Amino acid sequence: MLNKILIANRGEIAIRVASACRQLGVPTVGIYSEPDRTAKHVQFTDEAYLVGPAAPTESYLNIDRIIEIAKESVCDAVHPGYGFLAENATFAQRCEDEGLVFIGPRAETIRLLGSKIEARKLVMDAGAPVIPGVTLESDDAEEVHKAAQSVGFPILIKASAGGGGKGMRIVESEAELEEAVISASREAKSAFGDGTVYIEKLLTKPRHVEIQILADSTGDCVYLFERECSIQRRHQKIIEETPSPALTPEIRREMGEAAVKVAQAAQYLNAGTVEFLLDEDKSFYFLEVNTRIQVEHPITEMVTGVDLVARQIEIAAGAKLPFKQEELTQRGHAVECRIYAEDPVNNFFPASGEILLCSEPTGPGVRCDSGIFTGYEVTVHYDPILSKLITFGEDREQALDRMSLALKDYVVLGIRNNIRFLRDVIDHPEFRKGNTDTGFLPRHYPEYTLPEGKPEHLNYALAAAINHLSRRTTTAAVVGTAERPTPWQALGSYRMF
Repeated sequence: MLNKILIANRGEIAIRVASACRQLGVPTVGIYSEPDRTAKHVQFTDEAYLVGPAAPTESYLNIDRIIEIAKESVCDAVHPGYGFLAENATFAQRCEDEGLVFIGPRAETIRLLGSKIEARKLVMDAGAPVIPGVTLESDDAEEVHKAAQSVGFPILIKASAGGGGKGMRIVESEAELEEAVISASREAKSAFGDGTVYIEKLLTKPRHVEIQILADSTGDCVYLFERECSIQRRHQKIIEETPSPALTPEIRREMGEAAVKVAQAAQYLNAGTVEFLLDEDKSFYFLEVNTRIQVEHPITEMVTGVDLVARQIEIAAGAKLPFKQEELTQRGHAVECRIYAEDPVNNFFPASGEILLCSEPTGPGVRCDSGIFTGYEVTVHYDPILSKLITFGEDREQALDRMSLALKDYVVLGIRNNIRFLRDVIDHPEFRKGNTDTGFLPRHYPEYTLPEGKPEHLNYALAAAINHLSRRTTTAAVVGTAERPTPWQALGSYRMF
């Protein structure tokens, strides 16, 4: 087993990794930026070190400083979580060069699968289905038009080097083509340093379905079934569930076997996700590979009973997979909602400020992976995700009922958030029927307004105001094993009756 792990991340995923390490008996080292001195994740590691100022490029993306901390704290491994440096081949290579175990795929694998164009070639060679498309070899207008015509409108222009909707444009006709290619390439160059784009056939009402994989150093690879991720806003997932309401056992098996083919062709190691689009006729096509743990990994854990983060760490330490494909099963149904600091009625604009009151739901089948607390300051510097709410049920109806109730009981006051919006989606009749695709939100919620009626949790608002006025904040610097804020300080003021 590994001796000590540096967690190169923040927020709820850093806490999740620290929890897995604790169960495995592995000490942890955390990092924090200046505004994150009293962040929740700092309290969950055995040691914590200042990594830099607020700007991500000077802190959580600062490879030199992170490597320096890993060496200073005598770590032998690094877990990148998701986001930041998780899919950065340069970081993975640097860890390898410095004698640190990178808990994830090899650098060469990240590099290969990080290029959507190269990944498409690999998938085609492996015999897995891909969406019809073509790479743009130049920005010559005539060549661009020929390429688009060969695929057929409508088309999707996509950046080769990245994801998250950046460098992506939907083009319905030739009149829109040239400007769309130019703007997509420009955005891709700015976001990823590579302006290469390619053209792909646009599926009109696809579902986004991904397959979780695990692979060890002996070449053994298994799939841990699927996650339905079709509820997306601006190409970002906000609700995920498993099993997918759309898959038959036959399609599930075919999709899982295709994912394993892709992984083995790439000589994959550790945890990852192979993503597909499922067409209305039940045909599925390769989309991309995420070479990291996913935000939505908890729902797979709920239905399979497999601790994915613990398996990541064990595989990185050289362990073989403890199970074969035929030993893996799904039980029940799980749903995840991503809780964001954003204003749904103002075009989901990111929000910041102090959380005056945080009260998280509990109960049978309810899990909350959270990085916040009452008194926590949400800044503008990082992704606005606050927490992930997960519910489990014996069937889909029970899982959704528990999610609706849990969202109703989830109170985050002081900053705008999407909790009420998520509850409206969960309770939407078409969502309840399983009639979803990637266009669900634009179709049903082109604009969002709060439902009429009495605002919920008015009693909590008063409690939050009293708490805010009476709280006295204590701040302690955290360096190495130095004094850090206690859980009582993180909770704010309190009284015992």
